[in-house]
Amino acid sequence: MNDNISYQEIDSTYLERIKEIYQSEGWCAYLNDDEKLKRAFDNSLYVLGVFDDEKLIGLVRCVGDGEHVVLIQDLIIDAPYQRKGIGTELMNRIFEKYKDVRFIQVNTDLEDVRDNAFYKAIGMHTLENAHMISYCR
Repeated sequence: MNDNISYQEIDSTYLERIKEIYQSEGWCAYLNDDEKLKRAFDNSLYVLGVFDDEKLIGLVRCVGDGEHVVLIQDLIIDAPYQRKGIGTELMNRIFEKYKDVRFIQVNTDLEDVRDNAFYKAIGMHTLENAHMISYCR
């Protein structure tokens, strides 16, 4: 692992690199409207980027009020850096930052075996196991 890995808060000024990471991971829903994506980042509660030297290689983006609820909207790591503990480190930093928040949630695809195993491995539970249900439209 490169010793030059660092973490810092970021914003929409990194939009072009963020889009490259989304594209490489197939997250195409974010790529249709640059202005909308810029507003999404500008209106986020907190965005923590991870860098290899000066290159943005991943991020975690949170929305919510930061008091009662935080939704981890995005957790994405550039493919060459996956499975090196970076996602776990990002999540641990979020858990520490929001340790007094009552409800931290992340959504992922039901069939995504890798993501579901990751979230369970870091101590997260399904809503069902927390005796809760979620609705969407």
